[in-house]
Amino acid sequence: MKLSEIKNKLKELSTIAFQLPNGELVPSHFHVTEVGKVSKHFIDCGGIVRKEEVVNFQLWEANDYDHRLHPEKLIHIIELSEKNIEIEDLEIEVEYQMKDTIGKFNLDFNGENFLLTSKLTNCLAQDKCGIPPEKLKVKIGEWNAKEKSCTPDSGCC
Repeated sequence: MKLSEIKNKLKELSTIAFQLPNGELVPSHFHVTEVGKVSKHFIDCGGIVRKEEVVNFQLWEANDYDHRLHPEKLIHIIELSEKNIEIEDLEIEVEYQMKDTIGKFNLDFNGENFLLTSKLTNCLAQDKCGIPPEKLKVKIGEWNAKEKSCTPDSGCC
């Protein structure tokens, strides 16, 4: 989800809720302690130099059970970040304190809650670092219905 999208969604809501991948909700007394831009400049295992930028939200909960962040307040925080630190309309990454470490999540919306969705690692240069392409999985006997013979490039074996 991009920054412009969350702002549009927040305008339609009266309350904000973030849902973890396991279905649990982040406690309603959470704070958004940071809105920022994170830049990553790196080289992948294939030797390609890359740059990535995301907007970062940090969610935090404390013993402040009377605190509730309202949509208009979060919009104000976002607009301040756009103005003061020149944040563009980038994808949002959310940090949230898990049991032993900070979890990093992508952000989505289901019409009611903002969904913290799992992020996965990946090799960005699979073709250069020797990762074989995933083989086509075909059940024995199915290939014969499609082709008369099995060749090395057919994916049948």
